[in-house]
Amino acid sequence: MLMALVYVCHNTYAQTDTLEEKTLDNLVISANKWEQKLNEVPNKIVKINKFEILRNNPQTSADLLGQSGSVFIQKSQLGGGSPMIRGFATNRVLLVADGVRMNNAIYRSGNLQNVISIDPLSVESAEVIFGPGSLIYGSDAIGGVMDFHTLEPRFSTDKKTLAKGSVLGRYSTANKEKTIHADINLGWQKWALLSSFSYSDFDDLKMGKNGRAGQGNYLRPEYVERINNKDSIVQNSDPRVQRFSGYNQTNFLQKISYKPNQNWNLQYIFTHARTGDAPRYDRLIQYRNGSLRFAEWHYGPMIWNMHTLHLLHSQKTSLYDDMKLTVAYQDYEESRIDRRRNNNSRSNQRETVKAISANVDATKALGKGNLFYGIEYVHNKVGSTGEITNISTGSVTPSVSRYPDGSIWSTTGVYGSYKVNLNPKLTFTTGLRYSYNTLHADFDTTYIKFPFSNAEIKDGALTGNAGLVFRPDGGWQINTNISTGYRMPNVDDIGKLFESTPGNVIIPNPDLTPEYAWNFELGIVKTIYQKLKLELNGFHTLLNNAIVRRTSTLNGQDSIMFDGTLSQVESLQNVAKATVSGVQLGVEYYFTPKISVHSNANWIKGKETDEDKDEQVALRHAPPFYGSTALRYKHKKFFAEASWVYNSQIKNEDLAPSEQSKGYMYAVDANGKPYSPGWYTLNVKTSYKLNQNFTLTAGWENITNQRYRPYSSGIVAAGSNFIFSVRANL
Repeated sequence: MLMALVYVCHNTYAQTDTLEEKTLDNLVISANKWEQKLNEVPNKIVKINKFEILRNNPQTSADLLGQSGSVFIQKSQLGGGSPMIRGFATNRVLLVADGVRMNNAIYRSGNLQNVISIDPLSVESAEVIFGPGSLIYGSDAIGGVMDFHTLEPRFSTDKKTLAKGSVLGRYSTANKEKTIHADINLGWQKWALLSSFSYSDFDDLKMGKNGRAGQGNYLRPEYVERINNKDSIVQNSDPRVQRFSGYNQTNFLQKISYKPNQNWNLQYIFTHARTGDAPRYDRLIQYRNGSLRFAEWHYGPMIWNMHTLHLLHSQKTSLYDDMKLTVAYQDYEESRIDRRRNNNSRSNQRETVKAISANVDATKALGKGNLFYGIEYVHNKVGSTGEITNISTGSVTPSVSRYPDGSIWSTTGVYGSYKVNLNPKLTFTTGLRYSYNTLHADFDTTYIKFPFSNAEIKDGALTGNAGLVFRPDGGWQINTNISTGYRMPNVDDIGKLFESTPGNVIIPNPDLTPEYAWNFELGIVKTIYQKLKLELNGFHTLLNNAIVRRTSTLNGQDSIMFDGTLSQVESLQNVAKATVSGVQLGVEYYFTPKISVHSNANWIKGKETDEDKDEQVALRHAPPFYGSTALRYKHKKFFAEASWVYNSQIKNEDLAPSEQSKGYMYAVDANGKPYSPGWYTLNVKTSYKLNQNFTLTAGWENITNQRYRPYSSGIVAAGSNFIFSVRANL
């Protein structure tokens, strides 16, 4: 493949990708699906471009978001990464890839790793919109939207074939990462093809050496290994190596674009992502009665295939100036495999989702402003099965599934938004969306006698926003925005049956209703002589009818036998009110055109109702104070950055109740209680362009070899880590 790529690019007209940092950050797409000026948008939006991605060398798209300094990332295992945005996470934030929503009917309230299915090396740009995005994107977009745009095919501007491509190789020491990537673009005047391929192999992750008192349980002193058909506890030769955390991943992207004339553009996209088996590290370190509990616990291959068809028509008509049709089909699969130590029964639960979506989005100049409007339809069908394999005899028997098999989830929405520049200094934006949502699930009572046989939801939601952007003289910009968001219960909420923590089992609840959010935001931006930029955003979000995990009963019993353990019964319920408030600060200062400093800081406070105690308790997905500061130097072919990344501590009394029970994940304070210590890392990254075709990058992360575990994470972060990569443009 590599030799073919080199041959094609050297035997056709080639256009070199210079990898220079683009100056397109004043345009964003995620706010309404059409390009618009950032200084006319009332929301806080962070844009990440291709130059930053290649410079930072993120191993996954979760790391790509985390390196922005504005998104907090939780990891239960190395093959994971769950973004937290303004105190919300998992199925309360929305993932979008090439204009298609990835969130499906089994996106759970627990931590999610689906963002890693997006290949960071095939991403051309990414945008994070903070605050509710339900006006444009519908259900789930309560905390924010993460919008990824992959590499675009380029057309030739003359009769010659335009050929360009690149290959990349990367190695990291902390987990012995080995990544290869290649992409190629062939363009003619009416046709353009783009292919991208990446493969990464990650070994077990090694944590840092320099820890604090109370972090002894961060180490991995022993693990379970099957020896002579017996589960044996083996001493780890290096307790800093987190045995059974490695995994691998393959990504492929194919785009075909056809442009018959300047008014029409038709594009087909095929996206494929597949992980190997990904050990669930936080489960493998759980103990029961003084001994390791599990012999096996891993996710099976996470497979995501997406077929997308885009049709763009740009021509003024009576209905629109630009119209875009997006039709997509997604085929998703995941599975969970676990076996308790000294038990021959291996449990395997497998889930599939077939997702169909169709969107029509349009824009029309109307009066002094622009009207944005569209319709959307999404349909998900969930498949869920369970089985038990006796590893001694090989016999397989059916068992309880995680979800009701054959469940259906759908949503239909229509929206309209209007943006107008009232004068050169003032922009007003407003809009409304109505969504109608349905869910149907039939429960299997073969294994557990539920007092219900099905669940049915038919409900509508009206959401909207209103925002002002004021640009007075003197480099000032003031934004204010009021927006609403909602989330319809999905199949995971309604029908999930699983062990949440040791001794606790979540059962289905067919009586859930949607949760609804109000968000209030004020932002101030000040630019001084093009040298200093200060950005301050304050927000307050109120979530009503919040779906949270609470104690429950099943057939009058508060505990049942589940997987051989007497377990407290819990369920998801609409019983809480959650509030999240916070401040986000960004600073950029250019000492000279070559030397600059960039800093981001985030303070977020979240509370939710605890009905049992009749008080407000910490919200699980509200992270500690966190941020980053970087000093950058750029001159001709050389770039260097020294950065400081930091998190504050969370005391035991400030942890969410669900986190206080996870002693195996947290450090221990002076009173013997779990807490999340503060931490920092010092890092250096450089890149150098040898010539127009070759770029070398190198980095040293966590220079002081700190041992730390980010808040709520099940795996300890990497210790001192060297990263090397070479990229060739062909």
